[in-house]
Amino acid sequence: MVASFSEERFPLSVAFGTSGGPERRTDIVRLSTGYENRNQRTRHSWRRYDAGSGVKSLADLIRVLDFFEARRGRLVGFRFRDPFDAASARWGQAATALDQLLGTGDGETRSFQLAKRYGTGEDAYVRPIRKPVAGTVRLAVDGVAAKASVEATSGLVTFASPPPPGSRITAGFEFDVPVRFDIDHLALNVAAFEAGDIPTIPLVEIRP
Repeated sequence: MVASFSEERFPLSVAFGTSGGPERRTDIVRLSTGYENRNQRTRHSWRRYDAGSGVKSLADLIRVLDFFEARRGRLVGFRFRDPFDAASARWGQAATALDQLLGTGDGETRSFQLAKRYGTGEDAYVRPIRKPVAGTVRLAVDGVAAKASVEATSGLVTFASPPPPGSRITAGFEFDVPVRFDIDHLALNVAAFEAGDIPTIPLVEIRP
């Protein structure tokens, strides 16, 4: 039986040239007064990518073909490295244990979900991080380096004992996005590719 998600990562040589980004669903109703009622359908954004724009050679195309077959088209999800957003730190900066606030200790809670904040204050969007890259997670409690077990398949951080009440639990990390192919038919044509016609290879974020 084939698993619904594979922890294998999409070929990096192709991912670095991929285009795409976050998508949100907003319902907008324009009133007779000219004002609008806007409603957000989902709490979290979803990311869409086109891996075709990352294919630069026939070798890349063959790598994608092999990966597509192994995932059975849309059937099996997998890890994808977003070329624009793959770490807890700001673009171009190294990740540190102080990058992202995971929560505040209450003396009882031992587990915290990895997350990344976009924006500041009450308007900030908090994105759960479910697929951290193994070996990259750094943790701190009130600014002091700390150790905890990290589930690379879920992004859950669990301390051996609860952090003290009022303490700030922070983390730095690299992460992948869980996605799947959004097609079941991979249409490839060598002659067309050599002529500059790049195939469309859509990927869509999933909740594994």
